[in-house]
Amino acid sequence: MALTSSFFSDNRRRFADRLPDNTVVYLFAGEARRMSGDTDYRFLPDRNFYYMTGLERAGLILVIEKKAGTAHDILYAPAHDKIAERWGGKRPDFESLTAISGIEDVRNEDLFDEEAMAEAKDGNTGLAVDGSSIMEAPRSFTDKITTFGVKPANIAPIITDLRLIKGEDELDCIRQAAKITEEAIAELKPYVKPGVTEYELYTKLEYEMARRGSLVNAFETIVSCGTNAFYLHHADPEKSGDGVAQEGSVIQIDVGARCQGYCADISRVFFVGAPAEGDRRVALHGIIRRLRQEAFSYIAPGRTFAGLNSQMYDICGRWLAAQGLISDNFCVGDVQKYYWHNTSHYLGLDVHDTGPKDRAFTEGNCLAVEPGIYIPEWGIGFRIEDDVVVTSGGCELLSSGTDELEGIIAD
Repeated sequence: MALTSSFFSDNRRRFADRLPDNTVVYLFAGEARRMSGDTDYRFLPDRNFYYMTGLERAGLILVIEKKAGTAHDILYAPAHDKIAERWGGKRPDFESLTAISGIEDVRNEDLFDEEAMAEAKDGNTGLAVDGSSIMEAPRSFTDKITTFGVKPANIAPIITDLRLIKGEDELDCIRQAAKITEEAIAELKPYVKPGVTEYELYTKLEYEMARRGSLVNAFETIVSCGTNAFYLHHADPEKSGDGVAQEGSVIQIDVGARCQGYCADISRVFFVGAPAEGDRRVALHGIIRRLRQEAFSYIAPGRTFAGLNSQMYDICGRWLAAQGLISDNFCVGDVQKYYWHNTSHYLGLDVHDTGPKDRAFTEGNCLAVEPGIYIPEWGIGFRIEDDVVVTSGGCELLSSGTDELEGIIAD
């Protein structure tokens, strides 16, 4: 599957429709990050730039001009250079960039500074950049044009509003990313037994996702044995000590593939060894399953993250009180001693996708839903997480929603 150039062209059109007339917007793919003196990390472009172009090359610049009510797109790119390709790998030619992005006007990057500075000197056009970008290029550009007395507007809120509502093409990408992720997790189950290490499971998981097409995952893969699950972002798998699975323990998996730039965010747990009567792992699994179903039932247009958390705190608090962990007359702070993180977050081109946390849910919002409870007194804690889209009448799973006990026990 692939997002077509029409998807990115439509994103630019909808964006330009929201711009005031006589505005020029500059969006930057960004720069590669150095790993060492002569080596870069694998490049991932600025997410808003990608949303507008579908292009994943460092150094590209998108300019969207809206003048006299008409929008025009320009892409600045390095010229095709066989010598540069010899050392740095293949470069797409201008025709290939047009085929992916739908941008017809592709220009040599050498022209950018002169043309952009001429626009800044003119003073009759409003200039704008993406103030939310984590890249250095927008800040460097802003510094240049401020020497002409120009203070660029920030168009990030416009793109955020667009990205919050996912279309069918985007939903298909997230579904495929979730499918890759869950297939990779399923490959782990035969290996889950006493003595297996986090490192072994981590490398197997990374391999299974890579061979299914996800080379740059949504975030650092998390594989946590036993009490390492109390470190919520335990991204450095261990080969010994606490990183070795023990009989009667749990293994927390939290991982997400990417498909066409869109992220999945899936958490699963495995029980090492079959549970005995009164096994607290089963009790914890039971309440987390209930919280998940209540969360899926709650999510709907008009509801909020705060309301969802409140619902979870109430249910979890009553269960914790029944276990003797907190008093019957509990407050939110008591519950949060065991319910450590929020129940949900936006999902999309970023795993924690852009968007205001106080806005009511709207049809087309994508969310990762991850109730989790962590009980140091019991030595166990975990979360189970799936991805959903808000629909007109509630929400719909984009991942499988699998959480049956039979699939969790590895013996």
